[in-house]
Amino acid sequence: MRSVCHFGLILLFISLVTSCMKENKYTGIDKTDMDLSVQPGTDFYQFANGGWMQKNPLKPEYSRYGTFDKLQEENLEALRKLTEKMAKTAGSDDPVAAKIGLFLKTGMDTAAINQAGIKPLEPLLKQIEGIKSREEVKEFLISMHAHSISPLFNIFAEADSKNSRWMLAWLWQGGLGMPDRDYYLEDNVRMKEIREKYLDYITTIFTLSGKNEKEAREAARLIFDLETQLAKASMSRLAMRDPDNVYHKMSLAQLQKEVPQISWKRYFEGIGVTDPGEVNVAQPDFFKAAGELLNKVPVETWKLYFCWNVLNESAPYVSEPFEQAHFAFYGKTMSGKEEMQPRWKRVLNTASYALGEAIGEAYVKEYFPPEAKQRMLTLVENLRKALGERIQNLTWMSDTTKQKALEKLAAMKVKIGYPDKWRDYSELKVGESSYIENVIEAERFNRAYMLSKVNKPVDPMEWQMTPQTVNAYYNPSNNEIVFPAGILQPPFFSMTADDAVNYGAIGMVIGHEMTHGFDDEGRKFDKDGNLSEWWTPEDAKRFNERTEILVKQYDQYVVLDSTHANGKLTLGENIADLGGLNVAYTAFKMTEEGKSNTRIDGFTPDQRFFLGYAHVWAQNIRDQEILRRTKEDVHSLGRFRVNGPLRNMPEFYKSFDIKPGDPMYLPEEERAVIW
Repeated sequence: MRSVCHFGLILLFISLVTSCMKENKYTGIDKTDMDLSVQPGTDFYQFANGGWMQKNPLKPEYSRYGTFDKLQEENLEALRKLTEKMAKTAGSDDPVAAKIGLFLKTGMDTAAINQAGIKPLEPLLKQIEGIKSREEVKEFLISMHAHSISPLFNIFAEADSKNSRWMLAWLWQGGLGMPDRDYYLEDNVRMKEIREKYLDYITTIFTLSGKNEKEAREAARLIFDLETQLAKASMSRLAMRDPDNVYHKMSLAQLQKEVPQISWKRYFEGIGVTDPGEVNVAQPDFFKAAGELLNKVPVETWKLYFCWNVLNESAPYVSEPFEQAHFAFYGKTMSGKEEMQPRWKRVLNTASYALGEAIGEAYVKEYFPPEAKQRMLTLVENLRKALGERIQNLTWMSDTTKQKALEKLAAMKVKIGYPDKWRDYSELKVGESSYIENVIEAERFNRAYMLSKVNKPVDPMEWQMTPQTVNAYYNPSNNEIVFPAGILQPPFFSMTADDAVNYGAIGMVIGHEMTHGFDDEGRKFDKDGNLSEWWTPEDAKRFNERTEILVKQYDQYVVLDSTHANGKLTLGENIADLGGLNVAYTAFKMTEEGKSNTRIDGFTPDQRFFLGYAHVWAQNIRDQEILRRTKEDVHSLGRFRVNGPLRNMPEFYKSFDIKPGDPMYLPEEERAVIW
């Protein structure tokens, strides 16, 4: 999917503001979270977070355990209590609460789930078995997408990059069981091991579904070969970071000419979009190759591939052998997790996707105080003022581009806490007998809701995250920064912490999202959210020269053994981290505390600012997860999200007396100065 720039993880982090909005003891810095045996100039990340990392070792269910995950763990318990209360009090006057309760009940009924096995999937699997011809393969591809299962490619609704007030259908490459094309194509020991494990996983799933070992292994080989061909046709993750590379709007007639193997009129009608208008085909070469495969790959292979898609997507929600096989590959092999989360956590996370805003609405009523929203609005405007001043003072940018940048900043919209209008879940059907059927129905419901927006005006009030999510994002098409209620708690935000800590943490988050509007992707969108060139060529060249310094810095960081960070893949987030920290610091220095030199807990205001920032990224992480994130994630690892930006900030050097020869020291001529 086209990038919306998130602050942290794309995972769903459920959050309830329990102690944070009510506590009065939080000062922002806990010395026991630090490692005072390490000098700040040696490794500031370890200095700031070593104690926390020692106190919070990795648990078997985690591949990475950091401050995000600690919040999730604490808040899932609170969310559990809230949803249990909703279920107990649910009645005819509160049908949504009843649906939440019923969804959770079927998800927790392991006896019924295990007894049913994959019986709820059998009607669909039998339809696949009945396919006899290539034309039926193409027809059933449409049927699969209508069932919200997406073999071969993906579809979603999103704003037109060059007409940001209008929603388009976006066709996006897909069809892979592994997270990225490189897992199929790279020829190193780690990737070869993963490929073997993936073949074993497919074999296991088919064995569980009734095939003998030989049949299952042959099915796995055929499916893997097909997916490898799709991987070869796929655009790289790095190339897809450029919004120009994934914008290819065309009429339905043009699409039919480009990819004639699929009846696109029938496709859109089949998924409930009767008048799609123009369509954006993000990766045209992929779709041409996929179309050719539809005419080349044997019918029996397509049948196996369709069955695989049904079984793989359903595995976490059916009987335990399927669930365990799914976890063994995606959890253990890919990320290094030692065991699954407790069932109640898995079901609650699924429910929070299925009925996200319904749970979010209850959460906001229960836990989110109006004064937190007002405090955030004040912080945002302070950060906006600070970024404006920094843009005005840039020495490398012309007045022409500065003026347009300031106009974009002034036009940037802000959403805090929760949406002004809530989704209607009255048409969502939740049954009493089958968890997988409820999951499939919720997926169908949410997908239909998304696709109903195609070829219509954009709703500027809509949110792309639920209120209970611990994250934030910048949406370039709407030129907006969004901060769900879930992130407005320690260590990001506290009503009782001093300004130094709040500006270092949530202030940096705000600055980070604002800076996304001016990173290597966001800068290509104008103040109205349209993809257009508003920079002078000279300014664009100078910007690219400065960002290249950042690329080279991060490319040098060793994440594990001989594996280095990917400075190009993470560039947008690294620009936002550095810019956000600079903007937050400038805003902090406008406050009374920022102008003073009063120590708290033995630290100056500036030191507390940088410690507040660093603590946000405290984490322990498994080797497998380090390698996976380095391959897939546009965010740098926590250690480098701390040490990387700080090495470019003169104010940090002054605050902690960093000198030449210190590992944290970077010669001035090698530092990146962008925003």
